[in-house]
Amino acid sequence: MRFSVSILALAMAGLPLCAQPPAMFNVAARHTISLNGKWKTIVDPYENGYYDFRMQPSKNGYFRDAKPASPSELIEYDFDTAGQLDVPGDWNSQRENLFFYEGTIWYRKVFDYAAKAGTRAHLYFGAANYEAIVYLNGEKLGSHVGGFTPFSFEVTGKLKEKGNSVVVKVDNRRKLDAVPTVNTDWWNYGGLTRDVALVEVPATYVSDYLVQLKKGTQDTIAGWVQLDGGQLNQAVTIRIPEANVSATVRTNAQGRAEFSIAAKPVLWTPESPKLYDVTVAAESDSVKDQIGFRTIEVKGTDILLNGKSVFLRGVSIHEEAPYRGGRAFSPADARTLLTWAKEMGCNFVRLAHYPHNENMIREADRLGLMVWSETPVYWTIQWENAETFANASRQLAENMARDKNRAAIVLWSVANETPVGPARNEFLGKLARQVKATDPTRLVTAAMLHHGDSTPSNGQVDVIDDPLGVELDVLGCNEYIGWYDGLPDKADGMTWKSSYEKPLIMSEFGGGALYGMHGDKMARFTEEYQENLFQHQLGMLNKIPFLRGTTPWVLMDFRSPRRALTNIQDYFNRKGLVDLRGNKKKAFFVMQDFYRGKAGM
Repeated sequence: MRFSVSILALAMAGLPLCAQPPAMFNVAARHTISLNGKWKTIVDPYENGYYDFRMQPSKNGYFRDAKPASPSELIEYDFDTAGQLDVPGDWNSQRENLFFYEGTIWYRKVFDYAAKAGTRAHLYFGAANYEAIVYLNGEKLGSHVGGFTPFSFEVTGKLKEKGNSVVVKVDNRRKLDAVPTVNTDWWNYGGLTRDVALVEVPATYVSDYLVQLKKGTQDTIAGWVQLDGGQLNQAVTIRIPEANVSATVRTNAQGRAEFSIAAKPVLWTPESPKLYDVTVAAESDSVKDQIGFRTIEVKGTDILLNGKSVFLRGVSIHEEAPYRGGRAFSPADARTLLTWAKEMGCNFVRLAHYPHNENMIREADRLGLMVWSETPVYWTIQWENAETFANASRQLAENMARDKNRAAIVLWSVANETPVGPARNEFLGKLARQVKATDPTRLVTAAMLHHGDSTPSNGQVDVIDDPLGVELDVLGCNEYIGWYDGLPDKADGMTWKSSYEKPLIMSEFGGGALYGMHGDKMARFTEEYQENLFQHQLGMLNKIPFLRGTTPWVLMDFRSPRRALTNIQDYFNRKGLVDLRGNKKKAFFVMQDFYRGKAGM
């Protein structure tokens, strides 16, 4: 029986084990049959395809993908004559009449499949926002909650040679007890937003593995291998030819083996993002990956990459697609966004406020960008709701499970801008401890809010004293001095202190500007105002002795229903340093000059 990392993490945290399907890992290295492309869709705001008129689950819902057996049979839907949507993709940006839509849309794909002896098949979804219920040939496979992490279902023996029908009910309605909750400052893109595929594996296969430097060392590669299938006791060899590594271990009766290998790999850095070809080969299966090796730790107020102090020259990024808008998902989207960050001088990116698609992490690995990866515990969650916590914990675990072998990931973030209070402190403290128990080789952080204390004699002093800081390795702080908090020159009189001897990343600061809108430096939404704000900000930030990184808000403009100012915002958050078309605003070059001065630190 296969146990996913996410389920193991939940068990370690003492949480209830929900029927959430585990995901396949490193799908790109497997033989896959893409199910991307045009899917037939039915918009169902009243969920008539799921409930009867008494609001009881119907036995004759849209999932049956039925056809009338005779002209007199009443069936009030037809996927064949319905509209289409592209997968991967969100529905909001594909059809004007779905721009603001939140609710249920049914997706259907028909495909043939030639089964192969000794081969297992899994139906894989990179993500579906927010709740997905999946059916194959009228049979329910299961469901998944959470809009940004992958899931899969084994469908071996359930596929037909001709005419398989996959139907997915996707519901992106916001809910008070959900993660994130009902109020966010980004677009609630609905749909099958990432790749869908059939993944073929041998009868007994390498279901998961960890290959990383052992904590506290730079000369030992350690980890584990997990098999799934009927022959769990096998010899497994880990090969890294370029690093002269080859070691064989034997899995136990549960299909698991741990290993520790002496090695001296060239370490991954932003300047030289070295990746090694790694093969994990069992007797019945073999899988390949590209993995980098580096260490990340804190010492006092320093962040150490490979034992050397580093300043994280970063920028925050939303998963908004450059040029076309909508949810980003492709390697091309990732390369464009991350290349803009590199042009700014970044060695680091904050991927806010939820797990981004795997292409972003893989490209960060290749390009040499350290990554802050975040779970969508955002603003005000139901802190005392056990099911809400289990949801947050599960999404965090699924994100960590997917990206555990990526050198680029250096920080796991458990929250953004949450209100201080006993229930919140306990909720986030448990998430932070979950990170440390699951992955002690990386650091844990959260984006907290600043709370200035003005005094006439001393100007304004900001003390970072959020109780959550006790649980964190690195402090994150969001502040909008000059935008929501006074005017830009207010930053000149700011002094920052901390209750913790820990490094600080200023995880958000900035203000809005419409590209091409020019005027006085005190006129809101002009490029000159944004430029002036950043100049004052950077003067302030340079005086914080324990500052070890910055991620201004935000790389590119992104859609948000909160931003309704006609002819300026038009439902876009305009705090981007770049607009949707890739045009760089004046503040972009202010940050670029700042980072040139920080290079080598």
